[in-house]
This record gives sequence, structure tokens and C-alpha cells, in this order.
Amino acid sequence: MAKKASITDIAKQLGLSVSTISRALNGHDDISEATKARVWELAKELNYQPNHLAAALRKGRSNMLGLIVPHINGYFFPSVMDGIEAVASKAGFNVMMCQSNEDVRREKKNIEALLNAQVEGILVSMSRTTHEFEHFEKVQQQGIPLVFFDRMPELAHVNAVILDDYQGAYQAVKHLIEQGCTRIAHFAGPQHMNTTRNRHLGYLDALRAHGLPIDEEIVFWLPNSSHASGEAGMKEMLKLEQRPDAIFSSYDFPAAGAMRVLHEHNIRVPEDIAVAGFSNEPFTTLTQPSLTSVDQRGEQMGESAVQLFLQMRKRTENFPAQRIVLKPKLLIRDSSLQLEEKKK
Repeated sequence: MAKKASITDIAKQLGLSVSTISRALNGHDDISEATKARVWELAKELNYQPNHLAAALRKGRSNMLGLIVPHINGYFFPSVMDGIEAVASKAGFNVMMCQSNEDVRREKKNIEALLNAQVEGILVSMSRTTHEFEHFEKVQQQGIPLVFFDRMPELAHVNAVILDDYQGAYQAVKHLIEQGCTRIAHFAGPQHMNTTRNRHLGYLDALRAHGLPIDEEIVFWLPNSSHASGEAGMKEMLKLEQRPDAIFSSYDFPAAGAMRVLHEHNIRVPEDIAVAGFSNEPFTTLTQPSLTSVDQRGEQMGESAVQLFLQMRKRTENFPAQRIVLKPKLLIRDSSLQLEEKKK
């Protein structure tokens, strides 16, 4: 691979100073049009690529916004990224994206890489293995705007954009109860994460509010958010002497896995067991039957996260911690509807 050409290379070939080449490339008025033409002609010939980051840093800013996501599987995080890119680009920022792959050690390395790149702010959704927050506190101590989205730590001064996961879960379970379900199982996520903890609390409170008992026997703790986890959970539920008549899953993929197991056992959805998930993944409209789910408002979450960063950037000192909470939307589909046999 050929060595990348530099301003120094152009200067040597044309017999001009580096400063003259720099001014020519930047269109300064004190450089003649003939010289500018010679410089640009050679720059193109040598495939010279200007270092925009270095130039921006010399002006005191990088125009870079750091982004850390747990993964890019499924629909939710890519939709958040779409919202982030749209607003960031309009505001003149490029986005440097990192994945933690749900590993706190990698998340810490992501933070270091972004700090070394001198980003002007960091947007992050925590990994599911994050239990300590020193790396986030380091960002705050350096005065760099830090905005969490979806998943956030329990810290004193946190700026975040989240969904009202509690209300989304409450609405889903309330809907299942209104359809005639009385023994609703829950596929629960890790409780140290605000998202799945609040979904679990919404599930519990919906049962209490409607006079239904809470039974730990029908709460399955998901090891992850995969189809396989849902399949494992559903198989455990089918072993029970009194199986549930509905499943509320903290994620859509396990809900789809549960439906696959029910189909294999010739158990009807929703007539025998109703199913509802959380996230509104695109596949939820394609399953048979289509899957009831809670929409997470991913694109709006990304847009709001960048807007919050821009506010913080204007007021870096004494900026009051803000938590923007988006309203969830329950999308009722065939997997939970028309339980006529239960209503008779």
C-alpha cells in the first residue's frame, strides 16, 4: 500500500513552504490562483487527504460525538442510532460509534478510545454486565457532556433519555388481564438494569391493582434476550402443574421463542396462552399470529439524546441533571386478542 501523501510531500515537489501549501489548500486570499491550481492539481495526483480532525482540534473542537451501544442486533439500537445521526449531522457533528457487546471491560475501552479521540460528548447505553461506574464518572470529571439513553446507572448527577418502561409493562399486563387472563407469567430481565427492573415492577403492580396473586413460580429469569431464552422459559412453564394462560416478556425475541414452543406443542395462541412482548421489533408483525408489543420509540430517543447533549454543551457549568422520559405505546396484535373462550 502506497504511503499516504502529506502537505510536506506536496511542498517538496513544488519547492514551496509547508505554510504556503496549507494556505493554498485552505483557499487563502494571499495565495495566487495559479499557485492554488498547481497545489490542488498535485494534491489530487498524490491522492492527498486532508486531516479534518487535526484541523478541527487546532480550532479547539473535534466536531465528533461519541456513541456506545451494547449491540446492533435487532431493531431498537439501530433505530436509536438513526435518530442520533440525523440530529447530530444537522448540528455539524460526526458520530464515532462503538459497541460494548454487553461487556463492561470493552465498554471501559470504548470510553478510553473516545476520550483519546477528543470527542465533544458521549452518548451511551450501558452493557448488561456493568455494575460499577468509575469510567462514567471519569467522563463527568473531565467536563465532557455525558448522556445516557435507554439504560442508565444509578448515579447522583445523570443526564438521560429513557422510556417509561414501568408504564409500558403495566399497560401490556393490564391488556392481558382485560382479555380474561388470570395467570400471567413473566419472562424477566436482569434487575440491576433500570429497563427490565421497571418492566418487572410494572408487571407486579398491574397484577396487584387487579387483585391477582403474585406467584414466583411463573417468573422466569432470562439469561439473555434471545429466542433460545424464550424457548427455555416456555418449556419450564409447560412443566408446571398449573401452567400460565399468558406470557408477558421483557423482550420480543424471547416472546417469539415462546410462541415457537407453543406451536410445537399444538397450544393455541392466544386462545390457550396469550403472548405479549416489549420492543416492537419489525418481525412482530410477521409472526403467526402477529405479536402484541410495546414500542420503545427508538428514533425519538436518539434524537432527544443529541438535543440534550447540545443543551449541555452550551451550558457546561451548573447544568441541572435532566431525565427525559418518553411515553411508551402498546401495539395490540393477534397474539393477545379475542380470548373468547376465556370470557364465556
